[in-house]
Amino acid sequence: MATYRTEECARAARRGFEFLLRFARAPENFDAWGSDFLNYFYVVADTAADAGLRRRGRTEGAKLARRWCRRHPSIPEEPDAEAVYELVYGGLYADRVCARGRRPKAKLRLAARQFPAADFLWFDPSAEPPPSDVPDECRCGLWNERGRKTCARCRRRLKMMTRYLVWYVALIRTYVADSYGVSLGASYADVLRWLPALRPYPEAFGEPGFYDAAYAVTHIVYTLNDYDKYRLRPEWLPREFAFLKKHLARLIEERDPETVGEFLECLKCFGLSTRGPLIRAGTDFLLASQNADGSWGRTDNEEIYRNYHTTLAATGGLTEVRWRAPRLAFPEIRPLLTRKFRVRSAE
Repeated sequence: MATYRTEECARAARRGFEFLLRFARAPENFDAWGSDFLNYFYVVADTAADAGLRRRGRTEGAKLARRWCRRHPSIPEEPDAEAVYELVYGGLYADRVCARGRRPKAKLRLAARQFPAADFLWFDPSAEPPPSDVPDECRCGLWNERGRKTCARCRRRLKMMTRYLVWYVALIRTYVADSYGVSLGASYADVLRWLPALRPYPEAFGEPGFYDAAYAVTHIVYTLNDYDKYRLRPEWLPREFAFLKKHLARLIEERDPETVGEFLECLKCFGLSTRGPLIRAGTDFLLASQNADGSWGRTDNEEIYRNYHTTLAATGGLTEVRWRAPRLAFPEIRPLLTRKFRVRSAE
């Protein structure tokens, strides 16, 4: 069955794709966020229902993957944990988009073993729940060690990251590493098992941590469905499904294309009808708010990430996906989504 406003959605998604391609080709953008772009073009090539868009994703993604491999021919002699993770992230999608980018992983596995899980994830999920004492980046640009309340460089008071943010970053990173076959000192299952500790989610829009909770929910879906590959059953994640349905209308009122795009993408993964009023309202909003150059939101921010990620999320919300049958990216973690796991979160 055709989706709501099928042709308009397809045109808008193609325009968003072309904006992202132009953006990714700029050297400073690719140097900063090349791995993210490889992820996007792989997902398009693998999951888009539009055959032409899939071909374009493969062709352009392969070019960018070869470019990434040329820029990262080997592991630095003394890499830090961030450098190792970026090689894992980019390597996963370079391999998936372009088989010619494949490289031995033994040295990368060895490099990753030099660091404890907390160096990659800000905490050790095999031993503790997501913490609330991890400082966000200081205004001076320094990342301070866990537990500090004032910046070691400029002495400013530090803002702490929410537990939701710490947790979903760890979820993404362990998903990437486990998919690539490199350990970051903890597994995806180690992180996912703390999901009950994050529930219940904020009840009202505007509560402290609402947006971080929202992105935690969307990235539970993305990592479990292998980024738009598999449908998920609502009964596997009933609280997350309810959260998405409850708050989408308010996000549309707030004119937030980034979060609306992610919510639409996730709700459609659960099988919510594209002709239902909620999906139709989100679709109408995204179609009406696209910029003339194919982007969404502002593209004149100082931060490169903010200039493209809104478009990436909105494009994902409009792209028709050729979903596979319901399953999990890591079938072995299915016991964590059993009734016992879900009930424990309400206790």
